[in-house]
Amino acid sequence: MTADLGYPFSEAVRVGNILFLSGQVGILPDNTIIEGGVLAETRQIMENIKTVLGANGLGMEHIAKCTVMLDDMSQWGAVNEVYAEYFPGPKPARSAFGADGLALGAAVEIECIAHVPS
Repeated sequence: MTADLGYPFSEAVRVGNILFLSGQVGILPDNTIIEGGVLAETRQIMENIKTVLGANGLGMEHIAKCTVMLDDMSQWGAVNEVYAEYFPGPKPARSAFGADGLALGAAVEIECIAHVPS
C-alpha cells in the first residue's frame, strides 16, 4: 500500500502478483486538481500513476490494463495524445467511457491494474 490520503479507500492494493491502483485524477500534492484542462490533468494523472507504481517497486511497463473515464468523450483524442507518451513500448489493454461527475470535478480519471513480477 501507499500513502493514506484521508479518503475511505487505498491508493493501491496488492493481491498476489497483481497491484490494483485506485482511480487517479489530476490531483496535486495540495489535494486540488491541476489547472490547464484535459491535457494537464491527463499528464498529472500519468505522473501520479508512475509515483504509485514506483512506491510499490514497479514502473509503467508493469501495467496490464487501464480504464479511462472522461466527463466529455470528445476529449478522447487529447487524452490519448498524452497517454501514449507514457507507453512507448507495448501498450496495456484499455477501456474508456464517458462518466458524469468525476471526483473533485476532474475531467479525466484513470485506474490501472499492474503485474508484479515474481
